[in-house]
Amino acid sequence: MEDFEVIEGNVTSPKGFLASGVFAGIKKAKKDFAIIYSEKKAKAAAAFTTNKVKAAPVILDMEKIKSGEAQAIVVNSGNANACTGQKGYEDACSMAFMAAEKLNIDKDDVLVCSTGVIGVTLPMDKIAKGIELAVQNLSRDGGKEAAEAILTTDTFTKEIAVKFNIKGVEVKIGGIAKGSGMISPNMATMLSFITTDADISKSALNKALKDTVKRSYNMISVDGDMSTNDTVIMLANGVAGNPTIDEGTKEYQVFYNALLYVNKHLAKQIAKDGEGATKFMEVSVVNAPTEDDAILASKAIVNSNLVKTAIFGEDANWGRIIAAVGYSGANFSQDAVDIYLKSNKGIIKVCENGGYVPFSEDKAKEILSEKEISIVVDLNAGKYDALAWGCDFSYDYVKINGSYRT
Repeated sequence: MEDFEVIEGNVTSPKGFLASGVFAGIKKAKKDFAIIYSEKKAKAAAAFTTNKVKAAPVILDMEKIKSGEAQAIVVNSGNANACTGQKGYEDACSMAFMAAEKLNIDKDDVLVCSTGVIGVTLPMDKIAKGIELAVQNLSRDGGKEAAEAILTTDTFTKEIAVKFNIKGVEVKIGGIAKGSGMISPNMATMLSFITTDADISKSALNKALKDTVKRSYNMISVDGDMSTNDTVIMLANGVAGNPTIDEGTKEYQVFYNALLYVNKHLAKQIAKDGEGATKFMEVSVVNAPTEDDAILASKAIVNSNLVKTAIFGEDANWGRIIAAVGYSGANFSQDAVDIYLKSNKGIIKVCENGGYVPFSEDKAKEILSEKEISIVVDLNAGKYDALAWGCDFSYDYVKINGSYRT
């Protein structure tokens, strides 16, 4: 039984947070500018793309987050502000400065994010308009609009909130995310913003975010491409009034479990919304010698284009799965590997002791005909497990990305 409850909501569910999402004209018609604002300065933690090519807002935020504090997150979609040189960095700084002026807070407490097309400078007149409109529209119900405004090729918003108790005090965590293509995060094009009204120490917040990112966003793949803009930011404003949560306590574990659920939910929503995807894929690697081995193997499978296309074609091509495990870098013995395919239609073993086992192709195809597929790989070599999530590769993925800029 979980020690938290899932509730309807998002980043404005925790106390003391406002948000908005507006149309500034960066995109042709849809909302494209969002602000998430804490009425009280919050403790802040973040994780960023490890791509050597980093967008201007990532470079700026990596410096700002060192203070461990922030009060607002300003986001535009439709333009990544990546590979834009000194001008791009100055524009990111200007975004923070203009938002700080309108919000009447310090510019160092404003974090900036951008998502969209790479290599195009920001239309600063539209950014200024977006900031003005977004500040005017800040509200306690604005989380949904913010979730809409950060989308690019996404087909639906990603939102969640949970509540739980810390020594008798109700605490909430809420989140929104975007991501559909260029998804293979290795953070420390996806964005995730998490808010909480919990009072938690800076070190505990940093540890909780870092560890949950490893087990959530870093375990998804749509196409194996790592964005220049991947960012996860978490704000904790302490408004709930609970006793401060510190590492190594029972209360920390409750907080961690709730945060892990939030981040896994958002990560899986991103995987389900993969560009052109027709199927959601969960990869479970069990009984590995170490956790790292399980992670390596599961991520290799979920990243494999050949596995993805086989899932799209509903082809039980288990050879592609074991091949991915083989090049993953994980430590295992081929002769011990068993592979299963599973869905609501049942489960079937397609590989035993690293080789062929008779199975019904018709039953396998029936299992793979479902929208949600599970691949289970048993390494029979230890006690560690890992989960990764992704989607299939369809013809539509090529169509979408063949004309992304137009």
